[in-house]
Amino acid sequence: MKIHIKNGRFIDPKNDIDSVQDIFIAKGKVVGIGETPAEFQASRIIDAQSLVVCPGLVDLSVRLREPGLEYKATLESEMSAAVAGGVTSIACPPDTDPPLDEPGLVEMLKHRAKNLNQAHVYPIGALTQGLKGERLTEMAELNDAGCVVFGQPDGLLPNLRVLMQAMRYASTFDFSVWLRPQEISLTGDGVAHDGEVATRLGLLTIPVCAETIAISNIILLTKETGVKVHLCRISSAEGLAMICAAKQQGLPITCDVTINHLHLSDMDIGFFDSNCHLMPPLRGSYDRDALRQGLLNGAIDAVCSDHAPVDEDAKLLPFGQSEIGATGVELLLPLTLKWGTEMRLSLPKILAKITSDPAGILGIEAGHLSIGSAADICIFDPDHYWKVTSSAILSQGKNTPFMGMELPGGIKYTLVNGHIVYEH
Repeated sequence: MKIHIKNGRFIDPKNDIDSVQDIFIAKGKVVGIGETPAEFQASRIIDAQSLVVCPGLVDLSVRLREPGLEYKATLESEMSAAVAGGVTSIACPPDTDPPLDEPGLVEMLKHRAKNLNQAHVYPIGALTQGLKGERLTEMAELNDAGCVVFGQPDGLLPNLRVLMQAMRYASTFDFSVWLRPQEISLTGDGVAHDGEVATRLGLLTIPVCAETIAISNIILLTKETGVKVHLCRISSAEGLAMICAAKQQGLPITCDVTINHLHLSDMDIGFFDSNCHLMPPLRGSYDRDALRQGLLNGAIDAVCSDHAPVDEDAKLLPFGQSEIGATGVELLLPLTLKWGTEMRLSLPKILAKITSDPAGILGIEAGHLSIGSAADICIFDPDHYWKVTSSAILSQGKNTPFMGMELPGGIKYTLVNGHIVYEH
């Protein structure tokens, strides 16, 4: 299909473009920007008057729940949710059941995702077998099967020697290692930030030092091995300060933050709202404000949804027994727009945090629209506000702390490889 997108405000942060221009698509590629290519005859014209046309969004953490956890969500439901949120490239954590530690599992996931013909799926390979932290996976084979990076999503390995070996192995092949900095021995059965709210509610706590001790160990091992490290879902001001210091030393470290931690603090737990049972936990308002500022000044490299659909019954349990996670892939754009507007940031700089910047971290050719690039495109109305309701969310998981809120950024069209995969 040849598609002509006309009259839209075209924003491409990577190429520093922000102007009203037409885009021409053929054979899944961008074949023209501004001027009509020779002999181009559109089979579909999209009038994007008063709309923003930008690269498809890139989300660094979307749990698709396959294989093994289909009772929580399916590949079909979550891929549909992703494109409804304008997300065209997805990094999928390895904590499935079984984990993504075998090439066959990765190939099956890639094959299933490709057949759905929606968003691109980039599996994160397990760093250790079964994510048990004991024996390394065959990273080279997993890379051949389709894993782009390797991670341990549930906290730092209990054995630092194994982690160092994994980082050395990854460095040999120039693979990036993704780690969520949390010292498991200090986390225990904790469910909330170690502060006044948890004390008042009688909840078991997770101290900030569980994050900072893990970050300290990771920084030291990064110096030792020289591997590229991405720290996932930073939650504290102290942790962010340590990462900034490491970056100033020239260490190859990047980090991200979730949309939840940009807008919420432990105060939002209120009276045991299980939708706020997240990991890492929501920290104090001081930490939240530091994260917001860190994303603004570039100390934090990208924002992700940390999408984790959960079975409804699992969120009806008491806070401490409820399942961790919140749905978010459809809220990535609205909540990032909300943060950027509140921080008085220009729209191109806001969009960079969810397009070109995360694409660079993931190491994929996405997050920009140049002549010859894949036509992965998000078209949205920045002035359209919509209410977050169960019926408005396509994800099988309806668990979000933002339920009932009105948010900016209504997605009108999503294109993947030049095909319209979502139309409002």
